[in-house]
Amino acid sequence: MSLEFILIDDDATFRQVMARSLSRMEYKVEAFEHPEVASESIYKAKAPYVILDLKLEGDSGLRYVKSIKLANANCRIILLTGYASISTAVEAIKLGADDYLTKPITARELIAHIESPVEGEETPIEDKPMSIDRLEWEHIHKVLSEYGGNISATARALGMHRRTLQRKLAKRPKQS
Repeated sequence: MSLEFILIDDDATFRQVMARSLSRMEYKVEAFEHPEVASESIYKAKAPYVILDLKLEGDSGLRYVKSIKLANANCRIILLTGYASISTAVEAIKLGADDYLTKPITARELIAHIESPVEGEETPIEDKPMSIDRLEWEHIHKVLSEYGGNISATARALGMHRRTLQRKLAKRPKQS
């Protein structure tokens, strides 16, 4: 099976390395800095995997998920992010993304994920619940998403000072 990729990421280094790696693995790859520039390629492709960065410079990849699906209903959208949260993952899937993966990721890991069978597999439920810090992080990001990324409005909704919220957002909690 010959896979076709349309890579959209504003990080030039990541975009070039990923595109080169996928090309060396003999996959067809087109790389773009922004979804608007990639729209014609998305429309013309048969059934591409659109690898879309969540955090584009001054923009959000979430804004483009629906329009990408409208441009090519046969594409599969994989959202990549270095800032994973449950709320953005849920929002991405609701909007039409097919998958949500965290950076850093290599081309081999991406291909392994795409080729791994999904049907019939059961996702194991962890015995250990999330830490309080992780739960707080998830809740903050859910509220932040509800307020469209507005830090001041989110701080007011959470009843905390804006700078306190900014400090909490800058920290990354442990996974457990």
